[in-house]
Amino acid sequence: MASAAEGDVGAAAELATVLRCGFQNLSLNKLATSLGASEQALRLIISIFLGYPLALFYRHYLFYKDSYLIHLFHTFTGLSIAYYNFGIQLYHSLLCIVLQFLILRLMGRTITAILTTFCFQMAYLLAGYYYTATGNYDIKWTMPHCVLTLKLIGLVIDYYDGGKDQKSLSSEQQKYAIRGVPSLLEVAGFSYFYGAFLVGPQFSMNHYMKLVQGQLTDLPGKIPNSAVPALKRLSLGLVYLVGYTLLSQHITEDYLLTDDYENRSIWFRCLYMLVWGKVVLYKYVACWLVTEGVCILTGLGFHGLDELGRAKWDTCANMKVWLFETDPRFTGTIASFNINTNAWVARYFFKRLKFLGNKQLSQGLSLLFLSLWHGLHSGYLVCFQMEFLIVIVERQAASLIQDSPALSSLASIRVLQPLYYLVQQTIHWLFMGYSMTAFCLFTWDKWLKVYKSVYFLGHVFFLSLLFTLPYVRKAVVPRKEKLKKME
Repeated sequence: MASAAEGDVGAAAELATVLRCGFQNLSLNKLATSLGASEQALRLIISIFLGYPLALFYRHYLFYKDSYLIHLFHTFTGLSIAYYNFGIQLYHSLLCIVLQFLILRLMGRTITAILTTFCFQMAYLLAGYYYTATGNYDIKWTMPHCVLTLKLIGLVIDYYDGGKDQKSLSSEQQKYAIRGVPSLLEVAGFSYFYGAFLVGPQFSMNHYMKLVQGQLTDLPGKIPNSAVPALKRLSLGLVYLVGYTLLSQHITEDYLLTDDYENRSIWFRCLYMLVWGKVVLYKYVACWLVTEGVCILTGLGFHGLDELGRAKWDTCANMKVWLFETDPRFTGTIASFNINTNAWVARYFFKRLKFLGNKQLSQGLSLLFLSLWHGLHSGYLVCFQMEFLIVIVERQAASLIQDSPALSSLASIRVLQPLYYLVQQTIHWLFMGYSMTAFCLFTWDKWLKVYKSVYFLGHVFFLSLLFTLPYVRKAVVPRKEKLKKME
């Protein structure tokens, strides 16, 4: 009897050991390693996809329920996602949200409230960057906090506009101005909405309140008919996610820093930078497409009906995929990539600098703000400085071709159009990769090494054009065209 019992105990212990090893093998860390990703990256992806079951629950059980229940649901789910990804560090977002609510209530609709919010929220974010910074890209609490920072700054500006005379506001400002006084629960629900808390997109408090009130549907009185549009964005996001997962194992930024890369021919180095610059953006494209699908499924992506009465679901679109893949201009990529963040900067920063009376200065300051918002590493500043330079040169070149009859005729030769397109796309993605090198390598010692290996090609090319194009214009643009331009 004793030996039988001992045998059973031994068998049970052996089974427990096997099960424990099995669970360890199924751990997130091992799964992430097998996929060539970090555990934090896998948690992020799981959290983004978790938005779909949450959106389905919301559609079927909460869509036309009391507002406070919806706010509680969004707050609880957002906090749960924050805890799953960052643990107790969720207190950073909670603290900033509560303090922001107090600023709204105690300072009211004043310039002081806007300045206090801007200084506090940006200082808190930058302090977070400073104390958590490493030489690599890490997924930390600062990642969703940068999204939250823009939300809360936009919130206080819209609240301020809500207290002004409507006639003094632009049509855009009237659309976003908050007339009522948001409660703490409303601010929390708006901030923690699970479809946008981690990686965006940006949306206004007024749009969020329309969702809570059941207004964002193409079928009044019913849940939105948005399942198919949501699945289309999800499917497209999965294509990019799979593509990035497969390609990123072979095309990495780490290789840019190797001796093997440096010893290759200049043509190989440029070609690798071009391909890598395209591939590295796919991780952002994938995340934004998947989260857009979540927003569409809840109804938040509803953008009214078109002229044919068909529903539009692009309010939360952060990507225009076709434009991104086909447009050969840098301005086309900017217009198609991270759309809602760019729209936020245009609405709350660029247009508010109108008093400076200088469009290029306003654009430069906006890009400086964006670089600081991304982080304190020098690579961000270099990347956005390159964007500023490239956009100026691209506009100069386009204006030159348009104003010069000879260049316009040459550009309009149909048989040469494919060649022009190929050359433009090559230049476009080569120097997009050049700019992204600084963005992704962060620290000056890393991006400087890579830039030296390609002889600072991007800076030399665009600075040369910046100074030579005005002289080319004098030579090829007829005087009549110049006078028309001046008029």
